[in-house]
Amino acid sequence: MERPELLIPAGNLEKLRTALLYGADAVYVGVEGLSLRAHQAEFNMGELATGVREAHQKQVKVYAALNIFARDRDRQLIVQRAGELAEIGVDAVIVSDPGIVRLLRQNHPQLPLHLSTQANTTNAEAVRFWLEQGVRRIVLARELSLVEVAGIKAAVPEAELELFVHGAMCMAYSGRCLLSAALTGRSANRGECTHPCRWEYALVERTRPNEPLFLEEEAGYSYLLSSRDLRMIEYLPQILAAGVSSLKVEGRMKSAYYVAVVTRTYRWALDAACENLTGYACRPEWLAELDKVSNRGYTTGFYFGEPKDAALNPGHSYRQSHGLAGTVLRYDVPAQRILVELRNRLTAGDETELLLPEQTVPLDSTKMTDEEGKKLAEGHNSYRVYFPVPAGLEIPAGAVLRRRITGD
Repeated sequence: MERPELLIPAGNLEKLRTALLYGADAVYVGVEGLSLRAHQAEFNMGELATGVREAHQKQVKVYAALNIFARDRDRQLIVQRAGELAEIGVDAVIVSDPGIVRLLRQNHPQLPLHLSTQANTTNAEAVRFWLEQGVRRIVLARELSLVEVAGIKAAVPEAELELFVHGAMCMAYSGRCLLSAALTGRSANRGECTHPCRWEYALVERTRPNEPLFLEEEAGYSYLLSSRDLRMIEYLPQILAAGVSSLKVEGRMKSAYYVAVVTRTYRWALDAACENLTGYACRPEWLAELDKVSNRGYTTGFYFGEPKDAALNPGHSYRQSHGLAGTVLRYDVPAQRILVELRNRLTAGDETELLLPEQTVPLDSTKMTDEEGKKLAEGHNSYRVYFPVPAGLEIPAGAVLRRRITGD
């Protein structure tokens, strides 16, 4: 069995470093002006060069997204950026537009190409077609079942196949949605999605426009178009049996905390599955970890056929029990303490944990001090504070602290 890679989203340089720390095999990033997260989760060329260098030092691959649906006015920038990506040394470019594929094959044939899920690849003949165009890997459409995925791999065994295994899902076909463009003039296919599928809607009868009816799925909410998030950690043996080369996590716009938790949890699970596929069992603590990041409830999507779990009617908006408290700047080993830069308010007494790649360490927030050693009743964003830690730990810079934010 091929050992698949764990592919993690990196919306900026900090998140890339977080993914490296917590066990990613590869990361994918947005290229300024040309990815589907325009202006929100993209790298400029200087940042990307730094990220590629640091990732390669740890034998981690970097894939750069040029996956907008291009207009003619984008042609010059695409060719320019592709040349810069080749110089930087990215490991592949993620594309969705046939025109971009053609431009890159003509101008930079040495760049490996991965085909985005946006291209809606749903059958073996389409996979063969894209391989003939010089594409190396296909990110299959999210609407396929695992039976269909396995059938495609059997029919085209030379193809590298990539599947999403975790994260937010669009309500549109493979994410190719026109709703944002229609309602706001900002196209999801140009990286400017306003996420109208996450909005709350009301039903209005034509003759009574001032009497909206809220179709409540639970008290106070009417998120009729919002999908549950994908979570496939319980079904890794079935994913691997389908012959998949890469397991992809969604979330370039998510927080560094999300990246840390999801990366290390799937790292643990994937390692366990590869070590003993037939004996694999998803641990309850792994599911508990994934419940501690922002989510809209979970689904297996279309992987086992048409969704039977009301995937498009979650009945709630986002929920999250824990959040980012801060990140480690330095470990003072002799003094057994860590210097942390806070990212959110933290009050003495808050349940606080240090997330290391292999373990979770409870911290006593009542012992939080400022840099002069004075105890703090609370700290705020950008504060630099010390926490005592147990002896014998290896604590890298960039490790994440979290705090409980709900009583659930």
